[in-house]
Amino acid sequence: MPGYEVIGAEERQQIMEVLATGVLFRYEFADQRQGVYKVREFEQAFADYTGAAHAQAVTSGTAALKVALRALGVGPGDEVITQGFTFVATWEAILEVGAIPVFAEIDQTLTMDPDDLSRKITDKTACIVPVHMLGAAADIEKIVAIAGQAGIPVLEDSAQAAGCRIGGQHVGTFGACGTFSFDPVKTLTTGEGGMIITNDKGLWQDMSEYHDHGHDHAPNPGGRGGEGRRFIGDNYRMMELQGAIGLAQLAKLDDMVATQRAHKTRLKEALAALPGVSFRHQPDEAGDSATFLAFSLGEEKHRVRVAEVLRDQGAPAICFADNTWHFYPRWEHLLAGSTKAARGWPFAEPGGRRRVVYAPDALPKSVELMKRTLVYPIQLRMSEERLQQMEQAIGKAASL
Repeated sequence: MPGYEVIGAEERQQIMEVLATGVLFRYEFADQRQGVYKVREFEQAFADYTGAAHAQAVTSGTAALKVALRALGVGPGDEVITQGFTFVATWEAILEVGAIPVFAEIDQTLTMDPDDLSRKITDKTACIVPVHMLGAAADIEKIVAIAGQAGIPVLEDSAQAAGCRIGGQHVGTFGACGTFSFDPVKTLTTGEGGMIITNDKGLWQDMSEYHDHGHDHAPNPGGRGGEGRRFIGDNYRMMELQGAIGLAQLAKLDDMVATQRAHKTRLKEALAALPGVSFRHQPDEAGDSATFLAFSLGEEKHRVRVAEVLRDQGAPAICFADNTWHFYPRWEHLLAGSTKAARGWPFAEPGGRRRVVYAPDALPKSVELMKRTLVYPIQLRMSEERLQQMEQAIGKAASL
């Protein structure tokens, strides 16, 4: 899964081109930088790769969500529907812009259940954020259709899904915009960093300005314009070194995805021997980025026994039902409304009245599914010996 496994001469060469200029900032210093604009080049290359008209680089996948939500006009008084199986950053960003996260169930895609989405829409719903979780696509065409009927924009959280497609169309291009993460364990990594893609030029312009304190960026990617700011912004600028690494990593992305797919196919064939096993539904298996392999058993008790054997045989799999970073019932700080704000924001109004209370048992369908599910991260450098060890471990589990 992680692109750090293949960092090499290409990344070093790109970095050296930046260091030769002495300019690490993505804007200005035209005379000194010798025409080198790595972040802007990375944005254009990523837009071309995904088939989007525009791309905006930022400091992280979390920042990408915040900038996109701001550009879409989301704020206090709004509700944003997302799913109960995602990384905490998805709902942290929603709370950060002042909106209230509303959590939908997941289905066999391990992503947003479109039927539950329909039930959760209200007149306060300002945005829908499906997450292409574990590198595979949500049922995004159905989600976008439901959102379109309600007149609500869709922001695709594609943090884990660079290289994932449906019918040849890259995820992140179905909704109003899509966000990506390039943190240390993503297939395409810049250490930290993120990207937003969109086909809406006006939305891109708003994101471009917001992520740099509201500077108008009229001559982007050169100077920062005439300082005719239209609104307040914040600072989520990607630096040139990250852009340089991103360019080198993007050139390797298709090869990384192909390697992941080969490893995943081999392990999936071994797992097919498990009694009662099923694999997550994907809208387009051929477009899978193959960063993870998820499989479910018929009963939780069977999943527990299988997990124990795999662990004892040195090939442990992840049960996200027990994971504290990615699953709604395990987010104790969200459920408790824990915050450092003295007056209780964002869970309470300044006067102390609670804005929202989250019930631990709010997503029973998701809990039942996740308790039966195990997941293998797919590495790039999996030796023949390691693959054989995992196959043997799976074989032991299949003989229970």
